[in-house]
Amino acid sequence: MMNRARFYRGGFIAIVLIPLFLSACTPQKAPEDSKLPGAQANAIQAHLEFLADDLLEGRDTGTRGHEIASKYIESQFKLMGLEPAGTDGYFQRITFRSSRLKPEQHPQMRLVIDGEAHPLSFPSQFMTGPSATHTEIDIQAELVFVGYGLVSDTFGIDDYAGLDVNGKIVVVLQGRPDFLPTEEAAHLNAQKAANAVENGAVGLITLHTPEREKVRPWRSSMIFLHAPRIRWLHPNGEPHNDFGELKGSATLHFDAAAPLFANAERSLDDVFAQMEAGEMPRGFALPGEAHIQRQSVFEEITSPNVIAVLEGSDPELKHEYVIYTAHSDHTGVARDFSSTSNINNGALDNAAGVSVMLETARIYAQLAAQGDRPKRSILFAAVTAEERGLLGADYFANHPTVPLESIVANVNLDMPVLLYPFADIVAFGAEHSSLGAVAARAAARYDTALTPDPMPEQAIFTRSDHYTLVRQGIPAVFLMTGFTSRDDDEDGGEVWGRFFAENYHRPGDDIPTLTDMYGGIRYDYGAIFTDINVEIGLEIANERKRPYWLPDSYFGRIFGHDGNNVRH
Repeated sequence: MMNRARFYRGGFIAIVLIPLFLSACTPQKAPEDSKLPGAQANAIQAHLEFLADDLLEGRDTGTRGHEIASKYIESQFKLMGLEPAGTDGYFQRITFRSSRLKPEQHPQMRLVIDGEAHPLSFPSQFMTGPSATHTEIDIQAELVFVGYGLVSDTFGIDDYAGLDVNGKIVVVLQGRPDFLPTEEAAHLNAQKAANAVENGAVGLITLHTPEREKVRPWRSSMIFLHAPRIRWLHPNGEPHNDFGELKGSATLHFDAAAPLFANAERSLDDVFAQMEAGEMPRGFALPGEAHIQRQSVFEEITSPNVIAVLEGSDPELKHEYVIYTAHSDHTGVARDFSSTSNINNGALDNAAGVSVMLETARIYAQLAAQGDRPKRSILFAAVTAEERGLLGADYFANHPTVPLESIVANVNLDMPVLLYPFADIVAFGAEHSSLGAVAARAAARYDTALTPDPMPEQAIFTRSDHYTLVRQGIPAVFLMTGFTSRDDDEDGGEVWGRFFAENYHRPGDDIPTLTDMYGGIRYDYGAIFTDINVEIGLEIANERKRPYWLPDSYFGRIFGHDGNNVRH
């Protein structure tokens, strides 16, 4: 999973003590008359141990390690008797362009004010990444400040109203205003580049702000300074969603930005004061220009989604699909030299989610074998390049291997934190569609509560693979282990927070470290987590009525069948 919050809230009781009270804290299985086969903890363990092994070197997109993981997933689908649902057997292979800044050719940026050039230092005063469209960029243009750079009919916002930005570089504030609901604000924040292009801008400069510095210091972004930019390619070779029209792009530290506003309608201090007061700073022309130069080098890589299907039993409903997704990639080899290993194994992120999906698939295959095949068909998709920006799932959403309108719902499996005996789950997306009630019923069958999102400020509903299908109008639900432990002496939230503070996206997300720090992975609760997700999919598959967006859902309004043409 990408870009999750990190915080530390405490410790953990060693797993070696758990067998002594396991029968007391393990939730009850589904009723005895249920024909649903239970998930097997040892199967989840076997999958996870293989996928998180050092031999796979962190399963980075386009690497041999990820290819091995993909072949393993394919072999498991074959073993279960599931049919291939890719474009080449089980595989849906994707071609990506990986772009990097040209080595030893630092990008250049200067502000031109009253005809005088003011060079800026890279990366202490400005940062920029490679272009996926242009190998060489040399652009100088006038500047226009456009506030947050947001446009939304729903919230009555248009930061471009009355401004002429055609052929100019727009300057936008990092972040979004506090009065917007968090998930909706996260969606709108992701549209800033598209808004700039739509209004004719040729460049975009993002202002790092003092408020942002408190949350994410400038220096912390430097670890990604030389990371590649990856985009999937259209058949004509054009990179998707790269916004190549924005030839000049950079992030500017606020200490270096003050001269731009010196003779403007408002000073930069005035703008920051408006932000702190919760106001929406309005835009105005800036009396200067920016000159940006950068060079990029390209490499083409390929990586597969792995997709299988279990055909449904109903003559009509079998042409509709419930899709389970789990990303099979991780972040590869790390630059973390403080650790004894530099491999980001991704045991929980997301070998755990893939392992749960494989066990989910096995249960469905067993149901079919015993004559209880679900009415709708079930798709299982192990998607690539989630850590690079949800790219594998986005490619599938734009190039589905079944008709897009036939997909009725998505159940996403991304990084269950299986380090404590959880007593509750969180279902991201529950408040947006009828799937919330489905998730609650499924959890209740295993004596597990459905609790509200404990960290709504993180807008996690917009930050995993399911969101690419949400953008296509498909309701989705994404389960996370809750913060309540069945062990009264343990705070699940503390364990969860410690994992994010010390292990997430680091070499410490591996089986030996998780065993040393937390006593090991709770595969028994991985089985419970699997059972709940199976129940969710089964109810969707067997209910004749399709899942639906709730009337007050923002995402249902803008992406649902009646909202496809609604501006964000």
